Amino acid sequence: MRNLLLGGVAALVLGVLVGAPEACAASAPEAPDSASEGASSALDEVIVTARRRSEAAQDIPVAVSVLTASRIEDAGVFTVGRLQQLSPSFQYFSSNPRNTTVNIRGLGVPFGLTSDGFEQGVGVYVDDVYYARAAAATFDFLDVAQVEVLRGPQGTLYGKNTTAGAINITTEAPTFAFEAKGEVTLGDLDFRQVKGAISGPLTETVAGRFALSSTSRRGTIWNVRTQTWVNSQDNLGLRGQLLIRPRAGLDILLAADYSAQDPDCCAQIYVRTGATQRPLARQYAALAAAQGYAVPSTNAFDRRTDLDASLNAGNIIGGASARVRLEVGPGTLTSVTAWRFWDWKPQNDRDFLGLSIVRRSQNPSQQDQYQQEIRFDGSSGDFDYVAGLFAFHQRIDTQGTEEQGANASRWTLTGALAANPAVLDGLVARNTQWLTNTSAALFGQVSWKVNDSLTLQPGLRINYDEKEGYYLRRVFDGQGAPVLFGQTDPVKVAQRNVYAPQLTAPSFSDWNLSYDLTASYRLNGDVLAYATYAKAFKTGGI
Repeated sequence: MRNLLLGGVAALVLGVLVGAPEACAASAPEAPDSASEGASSALDEVIVTARRRSEAAQDIPVAVSVLTASRIEDAGVFTVGRLQQLSPSFQYFSSNPRNTTVNIRGLGVPFGLTSDGFEQGVGVYVDDVYYARAAAATFDFLDVAQVEVLRGPQGTLYGKNTTAGAINITTEAPTFAFEAKGEVTLGDLDFRQVKGAISGPLTETVAGRFALSSTSRRGTIWNVRTQTWVNSQDNLGLRGQLLIRPRAGLDILLAADYSAQDPDCCAQIYVRTGATQRPLARQYAALAAAQGYAVPSTNAFDRRTDLDASLNAGNIIGGASARVRLEVGPGTLTSVTAWRFWDWKPQNDRDFLGLSIVRRSQNPSQQDQYQQEIRFDGSSGDFDYVAGLFAFHQRIDTQGTEEQGANASRWTLTGALAANPAVLDGLVARNTQWLTNTSAALFGQVSWKVNDSLTLQPGLRINYDEKEGYYLRRVFDGQGAPVLFGQTDPVKVAQRNVYAPQLTAPSFSDWNLSYDLTASYRLNGDVLAYATYAKAFKTGGI
């Protein structure tokens, strides 16, 4: 049965690859034979906006995977993470919404290096709005029309500099004809999902659209201490849009969205430990036995834990945007103004055990970002072109807490101090930090049709980035007394070796130039060959 299922998945993936051309060369299906004359066997034309204008995917020299709404729904893909089931070379890693990494072709940001001071290598765009953190893209898909996964540097076409690729998500727009749709999905583990959208005219020149998505699922790991299921799902998404069309050639799209996730997450299960170079008495088995501790199960399929601290991966995302499109002469002038916020409310049991070693380790964060992009795309004779200005500002504030528990001394210290729980019990580090990130860019790309077959496409980007940060860590013992440098008492030294006070205020700024050049050649009506050379710039971090 497993082989049959895998075979079915392989067939589905093959269908995706054929249905959404993305390689350097693709060919159309053969014409129908006489037995099926009158029946259409040709693939539906896939229209993409990868180059910031509507084009057939077969006609553009871009490595892109296209997932339509029907394909996304048929495959049950309702989050960015599940795109990797359908999109080649797309990788998604996540231990919780904040610690999330999206890579393409193995490039992006190393998982485990989730830092506010570093840029992601893959840009996520929803209706032309850039999502600054991968964590802010962990929402349920809401009324999505199409997803395009572009591989390779895209800085000469997209506002924010992206070195590994871009995910371009387009939602359904308001319509001047009434339409409504909805679906309900039920599954095991008490899975419930409701999706719906309604759209139609409000006046002769104004149309509106409202969409809702709700997903919930019981947890998958049983906590024997609290007698509850953990690692659940509890997601809610809302999106409203107004399309104002005062005259032909002018569209004003106002949009607002809100997404909330409130899962009891994220627990892990114990299977075993490996030997280390520490003395046997300092390894897990001996330390656990010395405190009379045993995990509830060493069988991974029991899916049991005994965590003794609160869990939460609360994630609130939202924002508003205004997109104006005006037809001007030979092209279209587009302005995108957007504000977004992200509120991260974590609670963790960082030792992942029923013992109280690290009983709190959490960094709640609040982010605000602002974006302004103006671009013009058009055609003139043998030339197609796009040029734009992009400005971006982001601020992230974080209030971190790390606290040791009653079992910490035994696990962390040696000698007489290890036998005294009071040395580390209640030791706490309180972190205050903020980051500002400002970016501006001038970008553009020209497509020159040298003849009916050959096209040359150079692109250029001038980018400026500036970051400023602040990090303050204050440390207090279990009685509330500060732990400082210069204290020579052995207890204070031991506490400082666990949590040391810190203060830093780094900054960074730099200009850079990046570019690309693509040559494409149409071998015949069905086959397009192309080659691209690109130089991208990875924004500096702090």
